Amino acid sequence: MRKKLLLKLVATFVGTVTAMGLVGAPASASPSGGWEGTWTASPQRPGAGFSPNWSVAGFADQTVRQVVRISQGGPSVRVHLTNVYGSAPLAVTGATVGRAGTGAAATSVRPLTFGHSRSVVIPVGHEISSDAAPLPVRPLESLTVTIYFATQTGAVTYHADAEATSFRAPGDHRSDAAGTAFTETSTSWYALAGVDVADFSPRRDVVVTFGDSITDGAFAGVDQNARYPDELAERLHGRLGVLNAGIGGNRVLNDSQCLGDKATTRFRPDALAQPHLRTVIVLEGINDIGASEFNDFDCFKPNPRVAAAELIAGHRELIRQAHTAGVRIVGATLLPYKGAVYYTPAGDQVRTDLNNWIRTSGEYDAVIDFDRAMAAPTDANAMNPTYDSGDHLHPNAPGYHAMAEAINLHTL
Repeated sequence: MRKKLLLKLVATFVGTVTAMGLVGAPASASPSGGWEGTWTASPQRPGAGFSPNWSVAGFADQTVRQVVRISQGGPSVRVHLTNVYGSAPLAVTGATVGRAGTGAAATSVRPLTFGHSRSVVIPVGHEISSDAAPLPVRPLESLTVTIYFATQTGAVTYHADAEATSFRAPGDHRSDAAGTAFTETSTSWYALAGVDVADFSPRRDVVVTFGDSITDGAFAGVDQNARYPDELAERLHGRLGVLNAGIGGNRVLNDSQCLGDKATTRFRPDALAQPHLRTVIVLEGINDIGASEFNDFDCFKPNPRVAAAELIAGHRELIRQAHTAGVRIVGATLLPYKGAVYYTPAGDQVRTDLNNWIRTSGEYDAVIDFDRAMAAPTDANAMNPTYDSGDHLHPNAPGYHAMAEAINLHTL
């Protein structure tokens, strides 16, 4: 009884603080306050993506239920919704958070409020935080975030490769426990930017994994939670939060309408703005190298040829931004990719030169050598077949597990 009362008091206090000043502000509005990230997805412009999705058409009199697995627990949660890349104000009629069941089912469903209102309109270019929802959560628990859009939204900000099933139903089903109304599915996330847990400790204990599709978890398996950041979160089991800021196809030096802003631009909002941030792991650059050798993919345009010196300059900019923010930054070497669709010997030399700089320059605070951990025993330029998803670029689930095992937790 006393525990339930304490949880209620904490949730009430956090909700009051949120309503007084944090609603409508991004997560970075309280870098050392009462919130800490437990899950995130980097926002992307609406588009065709890697598989059919609902981002361009948007929603009208429809409910979207999305499932996310958090990394650490807390006595209450809040949710971040985003309209960063929307073309019109985004009207959210109502939203809930609950514990995920089988498929689209949910339990312990709680209404989300925004400044104590059940509905909210998010301006173009903005993100908004909910009030606290009194839902105690555990590390590695899966939650549902359900949003009802009563009126036509237009195109919505999304995250293309969720490697997780999202569900859609006609009408208002935001509070449903059963998942029977949700008859349509997608493997993207929509208007959902993050989940925080209440934490009044002054400690910085959040790790952001920042990168491209290998961080995002391509080919990890839908609904398997087998991305390398997921595997890292399992090793840590709530001692540190692990947030995945990967975007498939992302590059260090060039923006893309399909594949996110370049790393040096999105580093601040996607990584450094996370509350209680302790460490960022950077794994970026293979798409810069590959795109410059590959002309058959419009999303890689522009695709100028890049030199190792240019990529090193980009990484130095990420290091500068992190250190200016007082954040530890760990560099990860690029994985072998011989045999991938955009592999060339010239490109592999750029990768080798960049990896040698990451290992030996001392400019990163620490190094994770994914290159050596993932290399084939008989060919250092190719991925170990045991870990290869089949495209010679992305790991499979055992490969992502091996990546997480290669991380010395003391470097975090």
